Amino acid sequence: MGDHLLRFAGFELDLPRAELRGADGTPIKLRPKTFEMLRLFATSGGRVLSKQELMEAVWPNVHVGEDSLFQCIRELRNALGDDRRQLIKLASGGGYLLAAEVEAAPESGPVQAEQARPDPGDEVAPLPPAEAAVPPVRSRRAMFGLSRQATVAAVAALFVIVMGLAVAAPVLKPDLLFRRTPPRLAVMPIADDSNDPRGAAMAAEVTGRLTDGFAKIQNISVVAPRMAARSGDGTAASAASSDYELQGELQHGDRSWTLRARIVKAATGEVQSVVAASVAADDADAQLAQSRLVAGVGHVLARRLNEILEPSGSSSASRKSSVGGDKVAVEQALASINQTTRERFGAAQAMLQKALADDPDNLDIAVALASLQMRGIQMVWFGPEEAAAVEGRANATLEQALRSKPNSIPVLEATCRFLSATNHFVESVVTCAKALSFDPWNGSALYLIGLGQIYLGRFEDALATFQQADRYDTPPASRWTWLLGVGTAHALMGRYEEALPWLQRSIAITPGTGRSHFLLAAAYQRTGRAEEAKAAIAEGLRLRPGTNRQSVWPPMKNASPICIAAWERVVQAEVDAGLPEQ
Repeated sequence: MGDHLLRFAGFELDLPRAELRGADGTPIKLRPKTFEMLRLFATSGGRVLSKQELMEAVWPNVHVGEDSLFQCIRELRNALGDDRRQLIKLASGGGYLLAAEVEAAPESGPVQAEQARPDPGDEVAPLPPAEAAVPPVRSRRAMFGLSRQATVAAVAALFVIVMGLAVAAPVLKPDLLFRRTPPRLAVMPIADDSNDPRGAAMAAEVTGRLTDGFAKIQNISVVAPRMAARSGDGTAASAASSDYELQGELQHGDRSWTLRARIVKAATGEVQSVVAASVAADDADAQLAQSRLVAGVGHVLARRLNEILEPSGSSSASRKSSVGGDKVAVEQALASINQTTRERFGAAQAMLQKALADDPDNLDIAVALASLQMRGIQMVWFGPEEAAAVEGRANATLEQALRSKPNSIPVLEATCRFLSATNHFVESVVTCAKALSFDPWNGSALYLIGLGQIYLGRFEDALATFQQADRYDTPPASRWTWLLGVGTAHALMGRYEEALPWLQRSIAITPGTGRSHFLLAAAYQRTGRAEEAKAAIAEGLRLRPGTNRQSVWPPMKNASPICIAAWERVVQAEVDAGLPEQ
């Protein structure tokens, strides 16, 4: 809808001036993000806009929790007097819509428009009229005072500059003069091989979600399915214009949906990576099923693309000598990071230390060891002196790795974990957000963002972040971390009843950490289940003997006062459940 002035339910929406007016013409002040959301509703043709679609449109390239979305919805309803929620409606399948007829209105004349212009101090700056955006050709020449002779002289000077750059090109970096375009990925329509009446719609939705997800990756360019298939032969069209293709099929078994996908080099047909993901077919939440299918394949394929596009961190000699052994060591170590017990941690650390001793120039192994050891610091499995030494070595390794591979997902993840373990929470959130810009489905990065938000006192944001990680569920081995995160966020906000099922599910997956049991004890204690609280404390003390009121605290350096006060309440609940004072 290209009209500049829209009317609905007695309101007037002036798009060029970014202004909402009531029936009497009085401007209604809105924050820029809230106005942008109203603009989306008014120009959507009455269709339902999903939460994800709204967040991506209003906050592009920024990770926000659903509470930011809910705040805009509340502000819109207040501005529209929609106390009964009849204008901005929650759709049954999720998402929101504007339940009012929107019609174009004649635009105001020049005098009226000037009177309607917001005060210069208003929050929303007016946009210039469309006709003023590009001056006429004659006006532009007059504005710059260019005569015909001056124009010729300017062209000649530009020619001299270009020739000078051409002469200098051999001694300059090629990318400085001719920046190469990013590799193009064509997302082909997912084939429906399900023999299920829901299959075609499911395949189309999965294709759209994959396209949207890969379009967020900053070092590739994505060709949407409709563009790739414009010639009628989607495969031929995409192969001619793209470097890689994403192909896949949706299948339906007795108990599950399965999405199989692959990245193919378009010029040769060489398969670069293959992955399959499955979800229960009887899952009542279709959107959750689609999200997990897409995340399950997207997470793996995004990392594979990142490996292809990022240079190796090892010397050529070490790469030839390792013959894939380093990759096995790194993968096993990552599994230990994601599903940690003290015994697994020790075994993985010894394996990586041996691999690094055999291949000391291998940066991939060094980064994996640093990431694993940061997990050990977070779990307090190093003494103070050893932790300080480990931190120093990890810092040096990661500084070198960031110089060598600044866009590498494993390097960004390890740096994010380092910053989190050393209580640099703002920097950790920023670094993890960069990791998400190369793998939007990265549950581990989402967990660390949520952890940073916890320490910054942004509990609602953390809750939304952990829940987003749970919707993606990638990698599944990390599931216990964001389940624990959701439970922790609820507990810190005093919602102990809501915390219980999340903490129980986390412990069922990874029962050996101890800390989870202390949190569970606090939730039991505050919900009146004293015996279960005592049993949880006993189990926590068995796993972490000697824990008391002082030592049960996580490190609070750089934590916000809000976070410290909330943890004090949780620790007091643990003491009430039987945790020793000293």
